[in-house]
Amino acid sequence: MKVRCCVVGGGPAGMMLGYLLGRAGIDVVVLEKHADFFRDFRGDTVHPSTLQVMDELGLIAGFLKLPHQRLQKMDGLFGGTPVRIADLSRLHTKYPFIAFMPQWDFLNFLREAGRRFAQLEVMMSTEAVDLIRRGETVAGVRAKTPDGFIDIEADLTIACDGRHSTVRERAGLAVEEIGAPMDVLWFRAGRKADETESVFARVEPGKMMITFDRGDYWQCAYVIAKGQHEAVKARGLSALLDDVVRMAPILRSGITDVKSFDDIKLLTVAINRLTRWTQPGLLCIGDAAHAMSPVGGVGVNLAVQDAVATANLLADKLQAGCPSEDELDAIRRRREFPVKMTQRMQVVVQNNIISGALQSGDRPLKVPLIVRLITALPWLQGIPARLIALGVRPEHVHSRAAPGS
Repeated sequence: MKVRCCVVGGGPAGMMLGYLLGRAGIDVVVLEKHADFFRDFRGDTVHPSTLQVMDELGLIAGFLKLPHQRLQKMDGLFGGTPVRIADLSRLHTKYPFIAFMPQWDFLNFLREAGRRFAQLEVMMSTEAVDLIRRGETVAGVRAKTPDGFIDIEADLTIACDGRHSTVRERAGLAVEEIGAPMDVLWFRAGRKADETESVFARVEPGKMMITFDRGDYWQCAYVIAKGQHEAVKARGLSALLDDVVRMAPILRSGITDVKSFDDIKLLTVAINRLTRWTQPGLLCIGDAAHAMSPVGGVGVNLAVQDAVATANLLADKLQAGCPSEDELDAIRRRREFPVKMTQRMQVVVQNNIISGALQSGDRPLKVPLIVRLITALPWLQGIPARLIALGVRPEHVHSRAAPGS
């Protein structure tokens, strides 16, 4: 099999990039190793920056018809003190809210929308296991399918296969680890129709938890110190759930949905980035190039921004074959600054708020000065709202659609 571009990974970066390149008339295949997109506890926050991209592609009306919940005001309790972290209603943007939508719905929507592009093929149950090389140039991938192995030759291979990228590992690209002081336990708790709760973040001495209203259930993230998963399990499920209910009493009835530790998934938090995103014939974007902390829930949206920038800079060049490595490196030069700035802000939050809370023992928590100021001065709430909702350098769709697309 031979294509102009092979995109490895059917997550937000891969599916958005596949859509954009297919729209531009580029012969592209997207490889997704699973049979479907249904994986629980993945990033489900679609921020205004991504909603704007969907609008620019003419997809927003259908997209917002999918079941979702909306969040504008980010309220929390810090040691029992009410705080407001951000208010998206203060943004001068077309879609001033975060849409909570299962990631599989988002990805399925892009796949269905892309079916009208003859140049785009999405191959499910197809896992890239190695690179094809011609000398120093990456010339495609070898993939495992239900029917055996297949060689997919490509002028350009783009790795979008996540923070544990096989393509990145096979290419031998060096990863700079930045680190994170916490991990996250993800679980669901049932929600009654009449249950409402404006507080989404709770911080107490030694504990932190986030809850999202997902319609018929609460999505919960219980933050633990890095490497403490086994210690939490050793205390027992009852002790953990007692802590959860004490922090968020609204979960009291729904917490019975959590029957064992099998219902709780561990997210090992990492922040890292590649120092080099390219080799001849190869580009890494999204989590394959930079793993983000869950702070701010921005991972999905940075991946989409990478895809938009990649299509903007490479779609025309791909018409003639593989861009040079310098042309591929233009993606890093465009996206590295927003990635570094976002990661830097995440590290500041982790080190100054989250780490301090988790290590505080039984000492009373004092609301950090910056959080007190943002809470007291509503006009300041638009600043973190903009950083979370739009990012440091939001991308807009400039790649051209092929005639008839």
